[in-house]
Amino acid sequence: MTIQSVCVYCGSSNRVDGVYKEAALAVGTALAEKKIHLVYGGGHVGLMGLVSDAVLAGGGTVTGIIPEHIRAHEMQHTGLTELIVVDDMHTRKNLMAEKADAFVVLPGGFGTLDEVFEILTWKQLGLHAKPVVFFNVHGFWNPAFQLIEHIIGNKFAPADNHDLFASAGSIEDMFAALNAAPPLPHTLEEKWGQ
Repeated sequence: MTIQSVCVYCGSSNRVDGVYKEAALAVGTALAEKKIHLVYGGGHVGLMGLVSDAVLAGGGTVTGIIPEHIRAHEMQHTGLTELIVVDDMHTRKNLMAEKADAFVVLPGGFGTLDEVFEILTWKQLGLHAKPVVFFNVHGFWNPAFQLIEHIIGNKFAPADNHDLFASAGSIEDMFAALNAAPPLPHTLEEKWGQ
């Protein structure tokens, strides 16, 4: 499958180190260069704003999806190709997942964790088979990977759940992982040890 749209999960804080901001700009620039449509949470702040601005600056297209209660605080990006305002967070996450061919995870906070672990759970349950790639800037996601190892090591998830996602330390590795042949789908029997 050719990747035509990528959902990027990332933080909305402006207070983060510049290395994370640079990574967001690099991802957005690369998506625009490859003419890959960006789907994201619709905000203009933090890494969210930077990645969307970089796509737009490179001539790319962007769909932002934002809940009304966040838009009401004037956090929405006003220069997007398309801005969809929804009623709640659940609708936002469903629509982001529907509109994307793949997912890239930049550094972020609780919201990013919520989004990525939900999309991994959906993949584990066979609800989608889309690539999920952590862009592991300066090892940001290493503690999360250690937690996943802990979960698998204690048999709360099967070992093949490593195949649910990939990690990339560069833009080149990120695109290679996005375009790699997907692993065989998981079965619920494997998940529950039947």
